[in-house]
Amino acid sequence: MAEINKKLLENLAELARIELKAEEEEKIQKDLGAVLDYFKELQVVNTDGIEPMAGGTELKNVLREDELGKTDDTGRGPEQFPETKNGYLKTPPIFE
Repeated sequence: MAEINKKLLENLAELARIELKAEEEEKIQKDLGAVLDYFKELQVVNTDGIEPMAGGTELKNVLREDELGKTDDTGRGPEQFPETKNGYLKTPPIFE
């Protein structure tokens, strides 16, 4: 397991501006060590010939255009709210 000692943990907690209770420190040391061990495991993966990604996808403009009068999958559309006020849909009151 990666070495996360008490001094380092206290420094990280100070940087994150969190207060750790004594009983939390041991668990957090163990958890952070496990995370760092996982990164060590990833470092041995062969990534030769793999181009780095600048984003999560190569897709562009994946959102559809808005279309007036369309309904969503529930079948609810403007006809469910026949009353309007100042251009907004008027709904029944929730609170009395």
